[in-house]
Amino acid sequence: MNNKVKVLREEKNMTQNELAEKSGLSLRTIQRIEAGNILKGFTLKTIAQSLETIPENLISKTENSGIERAKIINLSALSGLVIPFGSIIFPLILTYKTEDLTNRELGKQIITIHLFLSLMLSFLLIVSPFIQKAFSIDFPLFLIPLITILFLKLVVVVLNGISLNKNQSLAIKLKNNFL
Repeated sequence: MNNKVKVLREEKNMTQNELAEKSGLSLRTIQRIEAGNILKGFTLKTIAQSLETIPENLISKTENSGIERAKIINLSALSGLVIPFGSIIFPLILTYKTEDLTNRELGKQIITIHLFLSLMLSFLLIVSPFIQKAFSIDFPLFLIPLITILFLKLVVVVLNGISLNKNQSLAIKLKNNFL
């Protein structure tokens, strides 16, 4: 919600009607702004002038609302489908550049699950040639864990993305956080 407009309006002891008249905007526009509509362009300048402030004071300087950064961190884990350990490296960079503690904690949980999956994949890729040789299997056995873990990573990203949108929490996470 854009409470800055409401707070400044109330500090000036103005009603929504008075602000609408002073700014030349409709009462409905003022109500929408105070309900959370994003201020831009002409409307931003007009409201700022009417409230005797600069436009920058009406724009929220915080990080993306809620868990938007966590959603980006989660999506960046998809890079691990193409780049080895990309599902750890890119989310790690984004997480540690995040100042919001909620997004940082969600980012750490995302990194932890992908770190676990990547380590499991590495182990299985190392072991698979030995198993293949021990059982005289002609099929390249390393493909099974590779495809399975990559599919699991994709499923984790999708399920966590859906859960972040609906519940603002992760659906799939480990109980212990390594980071």
